[in-house]
Order: sequence, then structure tokens, then C-alpha cells
Amino acid sequence: MRRFEELQAFVAVVETGSFTAAADRLDTAKSAVSRRVSSLEDRLGVQLLRRTTRSLNLTDTGRSFYEHSARILADLDEAEAAVLQEHGELRGSLRVALPLSFGVRHMAGPIAEFSRRHPRVTFDLDLNDRRVDLLQEGADLALRIGRLRDSSLIARKLFDARTVVCASRAYLETNGTPVTPDDLAAHQCLVYSNVPDPSRWVYYDPDGVRAQVVVHTAISASNGDFLRQAAVEGLGIVMQPTFIAGEMICNGELVPILQDYSWPVTPAYAVYPPTRHLSYRVRAFIDFLAERFEGVPYWDEECEAPSARQS
Repeated sequence: MRRFEELQAFVAVVETGSFTAAADRLDTAKSAVSRRVSSLEDRLGVQLLRRTTRSLNLTDTGRSFYEHSARILADLDEAEAAVLQEHGELRGSLRVALPLSFGVRHMAGPIAEFSRRHPRVTFDLDLNDRRVDLLQEGADLALRIGRLRDSSLIARKLFDARTVVCASRAYLETNGTPVTPDDLAAHQCLVYSNVPDPSRWVYYDPDGVRAQVVVHTAISASNGDFLRQAAVEGLGIVMQPTFIAGEMICNGELVPILQDYSWPVTPAYAVYPPTRHLSYRVRAFIDFLAERFEGVPYWDEECEAPSARQS
């Protein structure tokens, strides 16, 4: 048991980058993690980690030992999961990072259904629009909507997130309805700030030519639900994914505009670290999500989505 705990502590420190983060992952005291790693080094008679007040780095020996240790722990996890799978049972915790608005609006149902099928699986969810470092924070997988910046992660596409430009009837009656995207420069626009160039909106004209317009920013915010509600209140025009705006379009509180133009379509992926083994419960959950979101997403089926082109 002691040797297993030492390996577990060492691997957690390497993957999270600190003793404090490793302690959080293992749900134990920082002093216990430090003691286990020191005990491991003493028993092996080698230094595995170089510690300074500002950094923590692997020695050459430590790097080699980490690769072996991570493989051993993964093999153990896989062996246990294989036995449980043979008996039709999955168990353990799934740590999943979800985009805030999508997670709140569209993930409770799938997670509830998966939990009913596999009642011994528990979920630890991080609902946040920031980009979670899966290895450092110990997440099993993340759902990401947008271009994948980290090529080291393995991705499985789940669906396409379509985009619509819309506003409230009150806003359009007061300020007029834009006829072309260029007209947006003269309107109050509500922009999502958690992207590289928030005020630059990309579109395709009726001939399929890619173009862009720099909009006038009335409100900038990092949360799509806030921007949607601001649009409902008549504060401006918003460009949003239909998984956020669709409900308000269906009930008439928002009106799609510029529908002769195509707005971005962004792929959504389940992403996970390239570990040697993908645990049965992670694989089962990804397969479940792929099946659940197969085809046209229900939020686009329930409310006719505007035409869109892959960006």
C-alpha cells in the first residue's frame, strides 16, 4: 500500500505541477504528498524532482520513472475497470470540464441519463468558459466548442454549433433592421469577449464569399447567457450560438436577422489527454455523448436554425 501511495503521489505532483495541486487531486494533505515523494526518493536512492522556491522539475531519472509509474497506475485502473465491465458495471468518478452556458443548458439531461444507466459513476463538473488544463487539473475530459488549440489532446467531434444574429423586436422597431452585415457598424452590438477578436464578426455572403465586419460594441461580456438577456431587453444586436439563442427565437423574444448571410458554424468536441489507456468509464461517457448528440442537435430541430457555413 505504501509503495502504491508513493507512486500515486509522485505522478500527481508531476501532472499537476505542484504539491498543493497534487494534494487537492488526491484529497489529502500537502504534507502527506511531500512525505510520500521524499520516501520514494529515499527508498530508490535517487533524486526524482528538483525543487526550488519557484519551480518543480523532473530529473532525467525522474522523467523515465514517471513514464513507468504513470503506465503502472493506468494499467491498474484499466484492469479494475475491465473486471467491472465484464459484470456490466461501471464505477468511479468522472471529472469533466464544461463550457458554462452549454453545460447549464444542455448537459444536465445527458448526465442524468448516463447516471441512471451507471449509478455507481459519480461526476465532478467544472462549469467554466476558461480553457482547463486537463493534465494539470486532473480532468478526465472536457467538452470544447471551437478550434482546438492544444494538438496534444485527442478529440472526438460531437456536433456543430450554429450561429445566429438576432435582436428584440423592440430594438429593431426603434433602430431599424440591418439589411447587410456592413449596417451592423451603425448599430449597438453585444459581443462575447472570450474570443481573440470579439468585435470582428465573420460571415459568408449569398455567393459563399467569406467576409467580416467590425461591429460597434455597446456591451462586451464573457458570458453568452448575459448577452442573450441583454438582447431580449432591447440593448442591441447579438451574434450567438443557437444552443443559447434558440429558445428565445422560438418564443418570439428574439428575431433572427441577416438570414441571407451565413454565420459561423463551430465544431464541438469531447477532448481527453493522450494517456496509454482510456478508462472504460471515460470511453463509455464519450460514446454516450456522441450517440446523444448525433445528427442535427435538438435545439436546432425544435427551432428552425438559420443557414450557416463552416468557418
